[in-house]
Amino acid sequence: MVSKNQIKLITSLQQKKQRISHQLFFAEGVKVIQELLDSNFELVNLYTTQNDFNEVAESKKVLIEESDLKKITALASPNSCLAVFKIPSEKKIIKSGLILALDAVRDPGNLGTILRLCDWFGIHQLICSKDAVDIYNPKVVQATMGSIARVNVNYVDLEQYITDSNLPVFGTFMDGDNIYKTQLPQEGMIVMGNEANGISIGIEKLISNRLTIPRFGMLQKTESLNVATATAIVLSEFRRLS
Repeated sequence: MVSKNQIKLITSLQQKKQRISHQLFFAEGVKVIQELLDSNFELVNLYTTQNDFNEVAESKKVLIEESDLKKITALASPNSCLAVFKIPSEKKIIKSGLILALDAVRDPGNLGTILRLCDWFGIHQLICSKDAVDIYNPKVVQATMGSIARVNVNYVDLEQYITDSNLPVFGTFMDGDNIYKTQLPQEGMIVMGNEANGISIGIEKLISNRLTIPRFGMLQKTESLNVATATAIVLSEFRRLS
């Protein structure tokens, strides 16, 4: 059974300020939770409707009814389990190799998908501007499908970070060089912009290499690609030429 205080705490973690205050977040679903349990994330409590997760200490596992799960889930169709974890301290930024930087990406689904893409393409460092969506937003955690455990994420003043970096900086624009005809390095920083406005003016001024994903449609009327879709294409090209 879940107590009223537990319900209040868990549901409050859907808000960023409460996650920061308590230094806690939650994840849902067997796959995501198992990935986090297998990593360095510290489990606080596991709530499950099944007699599973045998490796979890009984003192941290709470067997609940589906009706209780519905009171704490952030999903429209709740899974069979929910786990609360401590938010770890940010790790040091990895300064070499390919780094992906996000300029004010606000959609949780996009950030979660981009994290999975980083994991898939072997991008170990993701940089987010301070106004980007929180990585521990429940929708972000869900969309990562566990990749949150394998990609280093840091929130920074993006303009200052790019200014201080010695890496070549690439950005995607409508008027850049055709990415399919450009020689791409194996070390550098790739900047992806906001869903509605693209890369901000201040960041744009710091980008020395402008790339574009060409449109092949006959009418050429599609204004832009979804940022997660564009990220998949860009990362694939950088890795394909490695």
